[in-house]
Amino acid sequence: MQAQLFNKLEKLYPEMVDIRRDLHMNPELSFHEVITPKKVAEFLTNLGLEVKIGVGGRGVTGFLQGGKPGKTVALRADFDALPIQDEKDVEYKSKVPGVMHACGHDIHTAALLGVAKVLSDVRDEIEGNVVFIHQFAEEVIPGGAKSMIEDGCLDGVDVIYGAHVSSMHPFGMIGIKEGYVAACGDTFEIDIQGKGGHGATPHLTIDPIVTGSQIVMNLQQLVSRRVDPIKTAVVTVGAFNSGSGFNVIPDKAKIIGTVRTFDEDVRDMIEEQMRQIVESTCKGAGAVANFKYTRGYPAVWNHPEETKRIEKLSTSLFGENNVQHTEAMMGMEDFAYYVKEVPGTFIWVGGANPDINATYPHHHPKFDVDERAMIHIGKLFISAVFDFLSEHSSTPTSSFVMQEN
Repeated sequence: MQAQLFNKLEKLYPEMVDIRRDLHMNPELSFHEVITPKKVAEFLTNLGLEVKIGVGGRGVTGFLQGGKPGKTVALRADFDALPIQDEKDVEYKSKVPGVMHACGHDIHTAALLGVAKVLSDVRDEIEGNVVFIHQFAEEVIPGGAKSMIEDGCLDGVDVIYGAHVSSMHPFGMIGIKEGYVAACGDTFEIDIQGKGGHGATPHLTIDPIVTGSQIVMNLQQLVSRRVDPIKTAVVTVGAFNSGSGFNVIPDKAKIIGTVRTFDEDVRDMIEEQMRQIVESTCKGAGAVANFKYTRGYPAVWNHPEETKRIEKLSTSLFGENNVQHTEAMMGMEDFAYYVKEVPGTFIWVGGANPDINATYPHHHPKFDVDERAMIHIGKLFISAVFDFLSEHSSTPTSSFVMQEN
């Protein structure tokens, strides 16, 4: 059956490219997706799937019931874009000023729609069910995954797989990792209330710039002196805003930034220590502080069994030399919420290709990838579905062979 399904997928490639480019030209920001979910829902409905819209807000799910009873596999793609001006010189350049698909979510969506179409054609032969999760708002905290789960997108699901195209991996390469693969992503805001005055009479003021500078420097000791050296954490101040005149000491200052961790105990410690540093520093200077710490996505933890499954399938499909054990990244990804509920794994699928200028990093104005990565995502998803369902079948004999043809 593998050759048949992969052949169908490859024949669908031009259609998948058209879908991807349509999405790329008409991107929608997180929590503002209106047309994209309608397009996804219409496509899935035309396949005869049980489609739900407005899942968790703006999400879409498609349920494929196989011809025989069995387990249920979920496959996830995201479809939101970023507030970035598209600077590529291509025919499918974004038509929306200041908005573009700079992270590959259009690739994910088109690939999963292709998989849905291929599997729909053989639904009678599937021993189990498949849920196609099309998620909104991955890029912006609190994300769409959590609310979609609360709205039931994982009800009855036994395992979930997610894939992310990568401009950091060459086309043809598959990146896998057991355990932590993406970090918790938290944000913080520090508002400092001082006492403004003339720059020539600092003794009559409480300078929020000096106080804020001390806070920034003190925060740098958190990772170097408070975190266990064998564990990982990042504390980054991204902006420090205060004042507007050369001879004016302002009243206020604002500091914002992000914290990235893997271990929950490290996460808890950093939040508490940051609060103490901010409050004590401001108190010592006579200033008043308002500290706000917002917890974002948890860390993505890939379940070993399902990661090994994908490694086995990737090796069979693409060769051992094209399977890379990657390092964990400090970026965040709300796929974390799914794998906190059910076993699963999140993988990287190479899309970098210097021949087509697809070498820029994610979130770059010239970001692009080799669209053939959609074929690799599709083959992995199809293989994972059949491999998992076959393993848990009451009659574990499958006509799906796991080698590339």
